[in-house]
Amino acid sequence: MTTSVRIVVADACVLINLMHVARLELCARLPGIELVVPDHVREEITRPHEQAELAASVARGDIRIEEITDAASIALFAELTTRLGRGEAACLSMAIEKGWMVASDEKGRFRREAKERIGEKRIVGTPELLVLAIQAGLLSVDDADEDKATLAARRFKMNFASFRDLVASSGTPRSDSTC
Repeated sequence: MTTSVRIVVADACVLINLMHVARLELCARLPGIELVVPDHVREEITRPHEQAELAASVARGDIRIEEITDAASIALFAELTTRLGRGEAACLSMAIEKGWMVASDEKGRFRREAKERIGEKRIVGTPELLVLAIQAGLLSVDDADEDKATLAARRFKMNFASFRDLVASSGTPRSDSTC
């Protein structure tokens, strides 16, 4: 029996949020999920300790760095950079061209562009990744709620009271903030 793997291309905001709560390695253990980071997103990680954490994650094989190399993706990336940041444009162009999902907490223009081009179901954010970790038994609800409080103190607020409510209702979490 083969297991289907969903590739999720992550932007800097999600990566940094996961680093703030020490969950980057945990997300690499999500069943059926492979995290990919575009090289343009890696360039957006500028704090030395975050660069080191990302490099360690890549060295362990938790995350794979991917470059945009094919002509169609390069052209789409160039088009998207006229409206989006380079990291977000790289994520979205890879998702479009390769049929991947996007992990982003961005709102506004990026969210509208992503919904139009790949659909809401192929977009996840930090809260959704933590819900997947809870559902996989990799994270407790109480630990996720502690992470929620930690991120709120860093100005990333999620518009629900507790991950317990989401897991019980199988709801779709959303955040109120962008990075």
